[in-house]
Amino acid sequence: MSARTRRLTTAQALVRFLSAQYTERDGVRHRLIAGTWGIFGHGNVAGVGQALLEAGEDAMPFHQGRNEQSMVHAAVGYARQLNRLSAQAVTTSIGPGATNLVTGAALATINRLPVLLLPGDYFASHAPDPLLQQLEHPVEADVSVNDTLRPVSRYFDRVTRPEALISSALQAMRVLADPAETGAVTLALPQDVQAEAYDWPEEFFAERVWYVRRPAPDPVELTAAVEAIRSAERPLIVAGGGIHHSEAETALKAFAEATGIPVASTQAGKGSLRHDHPADLGGIGHTGTAVGDALARTADLVIGVGTRHTDFTTASGTLFQNPDVRFLNLNITAFDAHKLAARTLVCDARTGLEKLSEGLAGHRVTEAYEAEYRAGKKRWDEVVQTAYRAADENAVPTQTQVLGALDAAVGDEDVVINAAGSLPGDLHKLWRSRSPRQYHLEYGYSCMGYEIPAGIGVQQAAPGTPVWALVGDGTYLMMPTEIVTAVQERLPVNIVLLQNHGYASIGGLSEETGGERFGTAYRFRAADGTFTGAPLPVDLAANAASLGMDVLRAKTVRELREALAAARASDRPTCVYVETDPAPTAPPAEAWWDVPVAETATREAAVEARERYDRRAAGRRRHL
Repeated sequence: MSARTRRLTTAQALVRFLSAQYTERDGVRHRLIAGTWGIFGHGNVAGVGQALLEAGEDAMPFHQGRNEQSMVHAAVGYARQLNRLSAQAVTTSIGPGATNLVTGAALATINRLPVLLLPGDYFASHAPDPLLQQLEHPVEADVSVNDTLRPVSRYFDRVTRPEALISSALQAMRVLADPAETGAVTLALPQDVQAEAYDWPEEFFAERVWYVRRPAPDPVELTAAVEAIRSAERPLIVAGGGIHHSEAETALKAFAEATGIPVASTQAGKGSLRHDHPADLGGIGHTGTAVGDALARTADLVIGVGTRHTDFTTASGTLFQNPDVRFLNLNITAFDAHKLAARTLVCDARTGLEKLSEGLAGHRVTEAYEAEYRAGKKRWDEVVQTAYRAADENAVPTQTQVLGALDAAVGDEDVVINAAGSLPGDLHKLWRSRSPRQYHLEYGYSCMGYEIPAGIGVQQAAPGTPVWALVGDGTYLMMPTEIVTAVQERLPVNIVLLQNHGYASIGGLSEETGGERFGTAYRFRAADGTFTGAPLPVDLAANAASLGMDVLRAKTVRELREALAAARASDRPTCVYVETDPAPTAPPAEAWWDVPVAETATREAAVEARERYDRRAAGRRRHL
């Protein structure tokens, strides 16, 4: 071995390389790959597994997971908590371990959050052929199950020779660290190549810093944007997740205070302003607030900052109804900036807002407009108080009263995590965010099962921070396995487990769209064969306890408050279990969401639902 090379296996070289990668933004440096999650099988145990063992915890911390999908969710939670500046890797065996990554990879890429996937693959030599768990394709011999990760990865490569890792690893880091490109990155690793030795250049292992840039807006586009804002009478900011990723909350606050322009937030952007800031309107879109959606309908300029303008935000194209409405999108990704035929500022959110503030010096919306939205905000605050309030402390709590009790229990620094079911709608409308990181809603993919593993990732990224994973019974049953990981690692993640005996959100949607709640309840079959019998005798609290959690059962509002306080004070993983009163207490949706209804049907519920659908769909616009 020469002085400039080092003989290592491909897996050993990869781990050593990853341990020397850093990001830096605003002079602050982070480990780019701060740890590796893994479940080992024959496709990675003697390759990446051996390499992690040899490297040791100081070079590459290892986290033992129980489900491959949930390992990705944990890594995503970690990356989001750290504003995408630090990420984690996930290694699996070939076959089912690798394909279990697909859902997590899709979630990461859709939400623009970095995670490095290292699945095992077939033998590059084709010596054992076919080997255990290898997919055989009759006309494409180079295809493996890992190819299912291609469409959900921002970068994909199959490393079929040791030296090919050099360029692939560098490209992988480039994508992970680039805020305009990031998402899931997959390096598929044939298991024979993982164990093959090679003389690696020492330069490959040198410390490398990936600078996370803050591109400024183009001067011509900036001038046009400033002119558009100055000429608008009813401008509205839609704050998306890019505000948080860019750490632009202070810049947004300064911009709103200087101009008086109100701010409504997407699920990912909620918390961009504190809930009690005079310009904060809360959520927007199908799950938005009355004041946020009312202003959206009359806005003549919608300023999207770091948002993808999904169908929930635009109410499936029915929300922005002013005939003269125009859009201005500030986004680091050109793909998103050009949506809705908008004027564009392709730039970093913080830099763009600062430049806009400079260009708008002295400009402010009218006093009448400010008075209008502040009055609407006050009315909505009263709606929130009503939803949170429990008239009887000894009664079974409703879901919104659970949120009210949690609101009273948490501190500004706590993180509340959710992803699916009816909770995202209630939280978007009602939750009073007190800090930028408190509201952690994964709604790009709205993936059931995300909450518990994401809570672990957040806890790893922010030790000492109280973390709350809010889950319904449907979500809990899909992926409770990482409770074992939280117990093993002594991570005091709190789970608030709401039992309502089925898929409450989809049940309500089914009823609204003529599906009559078919297949959405967790119940025994009745005499007619339908699932309308008694609730199933499933004890989810006992299940959580069997996995090692401390469990606190709360039957009343008073007991719930006491349990939440005890959980927050505990240094162990704790589950607060509560059966909720199913009576609807959340305010209804303020805007439509397009869920197609059967065009022809014989059942009355579906016929009536189609009539409602046609009326609402008639308001859809294509903004050109």
